[in-house]
Amino acid sequence: MKDLIVRETSEDAYKYIAKYVETNSPNSLVTSTATAFNIENQFTKSFKSIVNLKRVNDMRYVNKVFEAVNFKLEDGGHFIGNVETYSLRKQRILKKYPPIINWGVYTLDFMVKRVSPKVWGLKKIYFFVTRGQNRVMSKAETLGRLYSCGFEVVDEELIDNRLYFLVKKIKEPVFDYNPTYGPLIRLKREGKDGKMIRVYKARTMHAYSEYLQEYVYKQNALQEGGKFKNDFRITTVGRILRKFWLDELPMIINLLKRDLKIVGVRPLSNHYRSLYPEEFQQRRKKYRPGLVPPFYADLPKDLEEIIDSERRYLDAYDKHPFITDWKYFWKAFVNIVFKKARSN
Repeated sequence: MKDLIVRETSEDAYKYIAKYVETNSPNSLVTSTATAFNIENQFTKSFKSIVNLKRVNDMRYVNKVFEAVNFKLEDGGHFIGNVETYSLRKQRILKKYPPIINWGVYTLDFMVKRVSPKVWGLKKIYFFVTRGQNRVMSKAETLGRLYSCGFEVVDEELIDNRLYFLVKKIKEPVFDYNPTYGPLIRLKREGKDGKMIRVYKARTMHAYSEYLQEYVYKQNALQEGGKFKNDFRITTVGRILRKFWLDELPMIINLLKRDLKIVGVRPLSNHYRSLYPEEFQQRRKKYRPGLVPPFYADLPKDLEEIIDSERRYLDAYDKHPFITDWKYFWKAFVNIVFKKARSN
């Protein structure tokens, strides 16, 4: 088995795999496949460990493969796979070709193999021509897909210009058939009375990033302003959109649908809401969230200050709703326009 793995990958890759998996054990499955069929078709009902030597980049139906692995693993079982991430691919292409030419090759590769698979109308043509092989995958999308398919990241390591990951099965897959692809996304957020709403935003993160909130929080915690530190999920274009508030413009749709009002507490994801005290979580449910949160009026520096800011806003809103929103709106306006308060 060692010789087979080394021949398919490398000595270093084998050492990484052997550190976690007994490759010769009947409780372990070592394969190199891009299809779910070859995993589902195994005679053994379940395995303690599964290793797939095939790059994630060469799988047309990535989630189907991950779901098949989940199905064939026992609870708590481990899965090892690998991917050439977007950043590693960029380094490889720029290093392979001479200056100037390398950027031309990289740009063409990015447009054809990164952009077209996510554009309506071009997606079918792309997969018909390429069969889904050698596609560009970001680290955030790969790990996000794994989390959506019921896994938790245990370890990761760069080997031979690939990111090798070790994940553990912790639950059943989500079976997300409507992932946040495309330039306009709809994020699940809690609205008034605990009702789940879909908040419209311009894409600033890689696909499947919403499944990585807990992972990023554990890795980096929160920075000043209450955002995640060193958030690798944000794209280069996304940082520009956030700097100028352009990512928030589609939320006007939510204003028209009356899911949001102009000023109010921020609509939160399930994970971010879980960081709030339970009693304040319950109180927030009584109010319609807002497009402009108290954050931009008070400019708190950490989560505790953000919660205090929202408490003060809601206390004032209970007494004088219209006057409170009027004051908070203009204070936020001054901070955004003149003090350059921005989302990170």
